Amino acid sequence: MSLDLGYGPSIFNHMVEQNAAALDRVFHALADPTRRAMLRQLAGSEQSVGELAEPFDMSFAAAAKHVKVLEGAGLLSRTIEGRTHRCRLEARALAEADRWIAYYQRFWTGRLDALETALLRHARKAKGSRK
Repeated sequence: MSLDLGYGPSIFNHMVEQNAAALDRVFHALADPTRRAMLRQLAGSEQSVGELAEPFDMSFAAAAKHVKVLEGAGLLSRTIEGRTHRCRLEARALAEADRWIAYYQRFWTGRLDALETALLRHARKAKGSRK
């Protein structure tokens, strides 16, 4: 995939092609507000599936399905202690998604800076023509 910023050569984004399936799983997992809230809980400490389910009006089975999606995306890891499944946040997949977003943030920042420059130029011309 290449990206033309309007100046200089096009940039080839190797990460997009190499990690497309993994990023798809991460963004799919993050698309659900319940799963995002579960990740927020895990940012504070390791928790059981039951603890993750507590703030929500859902069954243990429903919470386990959310955990399975998060685990499949690499956003959490799970260890089993007897009948208790302990979940821990895994930052690596989030870091990869953040790098993907940052790549496009640079693109949009450049576009917005160009827009700001054009608007300021237009405002100066309009102000000068009113005198």
